[in-house]
Amino acid sequence: MSPLELLAIAVWVMLPAYVPNNAAVLAGGGRPIDGGRTLGDTRILGDGKTWRGTILGTLVGVALAYLLNLLRPTVVSFLGIGFPVFPLAVMIALPLGAMLGDIVASFLKRRMGRKRGAALPGLDQLDFAVVALALSAAVAPGWFLSVFTVGLLVVILVVTPILHVVTNVLAYLFGLKHEPW
Repeated sequence: MSPLELLAIAVWVMLPAYVPNNAAVLAGGGRPIDGGRTLGDTRILGDGKTWRGTILGTLVGVALAYLLNLLRPTVVSFLGIGFPVFPLAVMIALPLGAMLGDIVASFLKRRMGRKRGAALPGLDQLDFAVVALALSAAVAPGWFLSVFTVGLLVVILVVTPILHVVTNVLAYLFGLKHEPW
């Protein structure tokens, strides 16, 4: 498999995990998941993690995975690349895992004394991807092992931080985010 094919498959399989956190921002607030509760003197998660955003982000990711499944025969025929089909469990696990990864990162950042929106390089760029992959492996281990080769995982772990930084900087430049990270 060529490096370009590997990159295309990496983006394809991770797209349902890449999009949810961006879609969650479009939900525009709502009730915080932590209900305003604290752990010690610090909010458990903060106002940025809401039920509405988590649900919308997950649903957008599920819809995207469904759309990719519908488009797959045409895309495979056109590009000649063997993109995988998303089983239902994975259609849910990838976006839900991405949202959960972001929630876990928020929890950890609050415990470290970081404010909402504060950067934490490494964690910010990979939290959602790692949890999305782990949840997908848990719900569909056979599919996961057949799709995610070591080479594909390496590409994902290298490309994801780059895509994350580029999309965040663009969102900042277009006024969609308050900080460029």
